[in-house]
Amino acid sequence: MSTAQDVTRREAIAHYRLIGEPTEPDLQGLVELAATVCRVPTAVINIIDDRMQHQVAAVGVQAASCAREDSMCAVVISDPRRVVVADARLDVRFATNAFVTGEIALTRFYASSPLITPAGVSIGTLCVFDTEVGELSDAAAHGLDLLAGQVIDVLELRRVQRDLLQSNALLEDFATQISHDLRNPLTALAGFLELAADSPEMGQAPRAAQSLARAEAAASRMSTMVSDLLDFARIGGTRPHLTDVDIADTVDAVLEDLDGAVVRAGARVSVDASTFVRGDGTLLRVLLQNLIANAVKFTVAAERVPVIRVSVETLPDGWRVSVDDNGDAVAPELRDRLFEPMQRGHGSEVQGIGIGLATCRRIVDAHGGSIGLDASPTGGTRAWFVLPATG
Repeated sequence: MSTAQDVTRREAIAHYRLIGEPTEPDLQGLVELAATVCRVPTAVINIIDDRMQHQVAAVGVQAASCAREDSMCAVVISDPRRVVVADARLDVRFATNAFVTGEIALTRFYASSPLITPAGVSIGTLCVFDTEVGELSDAAAHGLDLLAGQVIDVLELRRVQRDLLQSNALLEDFATQISHDLRNPLTALAGFLELAADSPEMGQAPRAAQSLARAEAAASRMSTMVSDLLDFARIGGTRPHLTDVDIADTVDAVLEDLDGAVVRAGARVSVDASTFVRGDGTLLRVLLQNLIANAVKFTVAAERVPVIRVSVETLPDGWRVSVDDNGDAVAPELRDRLFEPMQRGHGSEVQGIGIGLATCRRIVDAHGGSIGLDASPTGGTRAWFVLPATG
């Protein structure tokens, strides 16, 4: 039966994506160096989970896997210190081990240094051994410890590089989608401006003049939004420009942008009170626009007239902003997943490709806050985010 320690170790190993992958050249170089430093013919990097020992790099033997019960290193992994044994036949921990008795090998000299992650989890060993009785000098023992640390450094660099590649791909998709989603309405607004400006009755039509002024303001906001968000996405999330932002004014600006959708749905959107929070005005406007648009869209999909309520709760160290709707509540098992890119909680009858909430999370993360979905007291869904006072 796996222990809690085994589960933790297995999860740590999974982060490095080692099992079943080709040997990393840097790891192969380290085992060869370990064998040279310790003056033995064989060295391996053993990764040990709750069931198996996996040799992910080896010199002197063919890298292979074996049952954890047969592993010499598994015997000492729970006590993560360097182990040096001159003759394994004389050590009670190893005397009956299959690698010592001849069932698998005829190991005599054995030494290992633990592989400990930055989180303090021991995931295996850098191990050297020989079929002859031997010893390890102080200098060689220190070198083995240093090389074990280098193994972890290589694994961490690989993990970070992989995460960066994935993050860059997501950022590229993010920038492309934001550009598409925001430039389309901007183009429509520009067309409206052109039509209004070219109207021969402009001077005699005060309503047209009013529409033109609204369109000019909306186009200006959208242009700023596109520019700021694309910069934000392309460089992986710059530090938000923090100012005092009035949530009520921000919601008013959002409703101007969403006017057509709100009117068509017959939606009623209210804000409890005018409250200032600390954040980036442009990014918070995009955040609230996504949350309010979702609330309207999915309430309509539930065949109800949307009633949307935006509220702000002042916390000791920040603010909690909630957007409640009267649609259907999001199922608990979907609430976290919907914040991942390209994830949707509804079928094709609801427009969108599932990037809106991922955009919201990126914005809140940039502010050092948190975001989530809950059931609303109104019976629908509550989307909420917390902004720290310090940013």
